[in-house]
Amino acid sequence: MKALILAAGRGERMRPLSDGVPKPLLPVRGKPLIEWHLEALSRDGVREVVVNTAWLEEQIVAALGDGSRWGLRIRYSMEGRDHGGALETAGGIAKALPMLASDPSACFWVVSGDIFVPDFRFNAIHAQHFAASELMAHLWLVANPPYHPKGDFGLDAQGFGLADDVGPDGRRWTYANVALCRAALCSGIAPGSKAALGPLLYQGMRQRRITAEVYEGAWANIGTPEELSALNTADAAP
Repeated sequence: MKALILAAGRGERMRPLSDGVPKPLLPVRGKPLIEWHLEALSRDGVREVVVNTAWLEEQIVAALGDGSRWGLRIRYSMEGRDHGGALETAGGIAKALPMLASDPSACFWVVSGDIFVPDFRFNAIHAQHFAASELMAHLWLVANPPYHPKGDFGLDAQGFGLADDVGPDGRRWTYANVALCRAALCSGIAPGSKAALGPLLYQGMRQRRITAEVYEGAWANIGTPEELSALNTADAAP
């Protein structure tokens, strides 16, 4: 199964660090943030990765190359070159689909290039079970961080995501920016269009076509220089 790493964003909250360096290339514990994903994908058997780019995208291409140093084949969906800027998450997925999926039923991993999730496993058996289902997506969720206290989704007792309610635990959870997706989720978006992913996820949940699970491992959405500094100075090893 292929994977898409989302690396197109401007990283406004990370300024001034992101003024001259794309956020996925900022160093976390000795290596660029995006390399943590590349190493994990390779370790877990993924061999083909698409990276979408926009802001300072030439730096990402130059830094990662063809992916051979990780045992990967990397291709690039260059939104800056082709469209003048980032297309948002769903628009970025739609543009990359020709490199990810041969038909609407095909499945792939999606992970944001600016999260730190060093212990996550891109489990091939889990992916195979998802591909054999009729689901549109399977999401990983985390406890709500301080900057997002209301969360994104509820989770019911059967593992289906809830767009409009809390689950039996009385909680809403935050999307961890890691998912298994079916191409059909974004195949209705015209390539080159800007489109957010949230409305598609909410629609899929209302149709009971999207499941989710809580991820309890180390996770950080690195949004500001202060958060990056805290992660790099933390005593705990990854």
